[in-house]
Amino acid sequence: MFEATCHCGAVKIQASAEPAWLNECNCSVCRRLGTLWTYYHPSEVTFLEGAGKTVAYLWGDRGLEFHHCPTCGCTTHWEPVRKEGAERMAVNARLMDPAKIAGIRVRHFDGAESFRYLD
Repeated sequence: MFEATCHCGAVKIQASAEPAWLNECNCSVCRRLGTLWTYYHPSEVTFLEGAGKTVAYLWGDRGLEFHHCPTCGCTTHWEPVRKEGAERMAVNARLMDPAKIAGIRVRHFDGAESFRYLD
């Protein structure tokens, strides 16, 4: 199991598997947030603390909700606005134990212009 915890501990997320890879995106939101995303099917993610208590931010086409802890402000995850049939959500791997994610491949995604992986 992989756990991601915000700074204050109010939000704790557990994922059922090691991330296949990590994603660093340079879009206008992700570069400002400093996130490192790992992707899961929503059924693979459990909120141990803070379920339903995070604050969502929507922008652009308003298809994704970027969530953060209301207490310490750490960006915790994103999920699609449309939950029904959702195949993917992301957890901020920067909230995981660095020793647990060391050595996992980091892919660089050009979300600013080409919407392609640069590797």
